[in-house]
Parts: sequence; structure tokens; C-alpha cells
Amino acid sequence: MTEAQTSCDIGFIGLGVMGKNLVLNIVDNGYTVAAYDLDKQKVDDVIKQDLAESQLNTARINACTSINDLLAQLTHPRMIILSVPAGEPVDRVAASLIAAGIEKHDIVIDTGNSLWVDTVAREKKYQKDFTLFSSAVSGGEVGARFGPSLMPSGSLAAWERISPIWQAIAAKVDATTGKPIERTQPGQTIAEGEPCAAYIGPAGAGHYVKMVHNGIEYADMQLICEAYHVLKDGLLFNEDEIADTFEKWNKGVLNSYLLEISVEVLRHKTQDNTPLVQLILDKAGQKGTGLWTAMSSLELGVPTPTIAQAVYARSISSFKTMRVQASEVLLGPEQMRFTNAEKTDFISNLHDAMYCAKICAYAQGFQLMKQAEKEHGWQLNFASIAKIWRAGCIIRAGFLQSITRAFENNESLENLLLDGFFSGQLSEYQFNWRKAVANITLMGIPAGALSSALSYYDAMRSAILPANLLQAQRDYFGAHTFERNDQSTGKKYHVEWATKARQMIEL
Repeated sequence: MTEAQTSCDIGFIGLGVMGKNLVLNIVDNGYTVAAYDLDKQKVDDVIKQDLAESQLNTARINACTSINDLLAQLTHPRMIILSVPAGEPVDRVAASLIAAGIEKHDIVIDTGNSLWVDTVAREKKYQKDFTLFSSAVSGGEVGARFGPSLMPSGSLAAWERISPIWQAIAAKVDATTGKPIERTQPGQTIAEGEPCAAYIGPAGAGHYVKMVHNGIEYADMQLICEAYHVLKDGLLFNEDEIADTFEKWNKGVLNSYLLEISVEVLRHKTQDNTPLVQLILDKAGQKGTGLWTAMSSLELGVPTPTIAQAVYARSISSFKTMRVQASEVLLGPEQMRFTNAEKTDFISNLHDAMYCAKICAYAQGFQLMKQAEKEHGWQLNFASIAKIWRAGCIIRAGFLQSITRAFENNESLENLLLDGFFSGQLSEYQFNWRKAVANITLMGIPAGALSSALSYYDAMRSAILPANLLQAQRDYFGAHTFERNDQSTGKKYHVEWATKARQMIEL
């Protein structure tokens, strides 16, 4: 930059994969950036890439050698974006900014995968030094570069300053169809369409919503993996046949980014024409957001069994040695045989099972957010959340348009299963779902996500559950009391079960 251009609009700290791509996205949209990373090579690399992609003689990114240098190059009040690992690194950067002279009205935006309660604590911790704002980002490196889904939360005054930038860099969807407006070229900007960025609420709300997004992502991925497993080991399909099946599914109600990339993964071959997926060790990693979602659901008493099963599936995959040992001693059923007609019928049932289970996974996630809203005094706009997930993020899918409509029609909707459209879809396809799960069980193939979603559906449609017996058991051994369905709500009763008279006492 020339000397006249050294007052940059935005400071950016952390130029890893996500940070680098966010910076390039920001400068594509007309903003100048002062960039810093502990690794000077990363700063040099992003400037080099910007010059090559923009084909300009002048860089739009200014290299900074220190935090002090970065602050000196920013217009006041300053805005600094952090893209650093969650946890202690955020606090280390905050300490460096304070030492370098950051001011109270400067805004620091944490875009990492921070645990939402940490974000709440940090806002209070640093409120005398600067304004901490958080914005969860979803979409991976491609999303960061060409349009992510953004879930900001914190001070409304800070959001008013940040909003124009976030609206510019976010993914866009067609307002009428709800379909993503693709942006794939460096330097390209999209002015039209609805941006996938919306204010979520007070500090921590955005990171909580992103956490639940990732929990749903776990479930979505596991459902696809279970379908892959069933088609491969149950129907003995090869990877190309499975890819063909997924590609067909992706043209209908199961349309999603995750299914789309699964097709590409399955078609990828090594030099000797071996499907690469066959050579990848079956031990899944996780960064914790799915676990956080499951833990939050337990704390709030909201059932999210499909999300939890997806977390457990990753956990059990890590016990590779034990699984190999167990496979030599634990028996399963013989290979089932299917005629071509039976295969066609089974694939159709599996498709419907995937669709129904997917609806249930999203229903669980949205109900969890609904309960968190009540618990923490937030005012979440669930139609808006569904809208900003229609493009840019990892769980973007065609049927999020239907979720958007469900919450637009009924802002107080407690569970997606109570929406007329989704209850109708589940009612129509539930029998095929049952047939698929039954056959998968007979095949001896694990399908915890598909089957847990079905159990969730059946529990939700049960006006009476066996918790009456459970309450009697609890009262028997622990005098925990129970209510009666023929008496006023709130009255508590206890039975002296061990005595012959078994006297009932109203408490």
C-alpha cells in the first residue's frame, strides 16, 4: 500500500486456513485489511495470493509485523477480527491487544469455535478494555473465501458497525426460491439476494447456535455414512454405485451440501483406480462441538438422541483395535440376498428413512435452541436462523426453505414435528422408514442414527409412555414421589411400598 492508504478499515489476526480465506473475501468486497500472524510467512502468502487473484499492482492487504503495528494502521474506532483457535489463544491475543493500547470503543470480533459460555465470560472480562463481539462462521475454507454463513452475537451497537461487512461477505440466497447464489471466482461479489448473516442475540447466542448447527452436522454426516455402510455391506454396492445412488437422491428432498460432497469423495480414485475412501482408516475425529451439543441437551433436558448417537458413532470408531478383536468372536447374521426388484424397493425405503431421520435431527436441534432461548432469556428468530443456514454453511440443504416457512407460519412452534408440512411428510414415509430400519437390523449393520431417530419419532407420537412405571420404581426405592393423572397437576404422592397395607400418602 502507498503511505496514503495505510489507514485500513479492518485489522485481522490469525491467517490459518479460515483466516486467510476470510481476509481475501473481505478485500474482494472493497475493504482494506491490516493483517498479522505470528508466522510471518502466512502474512506474506496471503498478500501474494491477493496480488495474483486481484491482478492489481497494489495490495489490498497491509502486512503487520506486530500487534502494535496492526493497531497503528487502523482507522478509529478500530475493528479487529480474530481467527485463532478457541480457548487460551483468544485470551493471549486479547492480552496482547490490551498491552498494545487497544481502546474501550474498539471492537474485537472472535470468529473461532469458542464455547458459548466462554464468550459470555470474555465479554464481561474485557468490557473495560474493548468491546468483545463474537461471530460464529460456518462453511469451511471454501465458504470463508466465497461466502460463509455467519452467526453474530453481542452488543447491538457493535453489530450496527459490523453489519455492512458481514452482509457483504456472507453467502447469498435467492429470495424467492431460497437457493444459493453461487460465487466461485476471486474478485467476484454478489450484491443481490438475501445474505446468510443475521444478528442472533446477546453474547454467546451466536456461538450456541453454531454449536447446535455442528451437532446437526454430526447427525447429518452419520446418516449419510450409515446409508453408505448399508449399501456397501448390505447390498454389496461398489463406490461408484453408491455415488450414483447418492447423486440421484441429491436431486430431490435429500438435496444437501454434505450429500453432494459425499458423491465426490466416493468417486475419487488413486492412481491404480482404487477408491480412495477404501484406504482411509475408519477412525473418526471430532473437535468437540457435537459433544457440547449433546451435553447441553442433557443439561437442559431436551432429547437429541440422533445427535448423541452420531457422537457415540465417532467414539466407537476410535476403538479400532478392540473392534477388530471383537469382529473375530462376535457373531452376526448371514448375508441377506435380494432380487433386483427387492434391491430397488429397499433403496427407496432407505431414501425415505434418511429423509425422515434428517427431519428428526433438525427437529431435535431446533427444540434444543428453543429451550436454550427460554433458559438464558434470549429472543432467537428461528426463521432467520433457518434462512442463514440455506447457503454457505456445512448443513445447507434444500429443505431448510421448508423449515424457514414453518417458523414464519408459527413463531412459537415448539418442535418441527408439530408443523403441518413436516408431520405430513413423516406420516407419509414412516412405514418405509420402519421397513428400512428392520431390514438393516436383520443385516446386522449398525445404524444408530437412523434407528434412534425412529425411536424419537415414536416417543414423540406416544401420548402415554412407560414413565409411569419408572416413577413407581423411583418412589419404591427412593421415595421420590409421583403425580397422578386423575388428580390435580402438581400434587405429590408417595406409597409405603414395603408395608402390607401399602398406604398412599398425599404430600
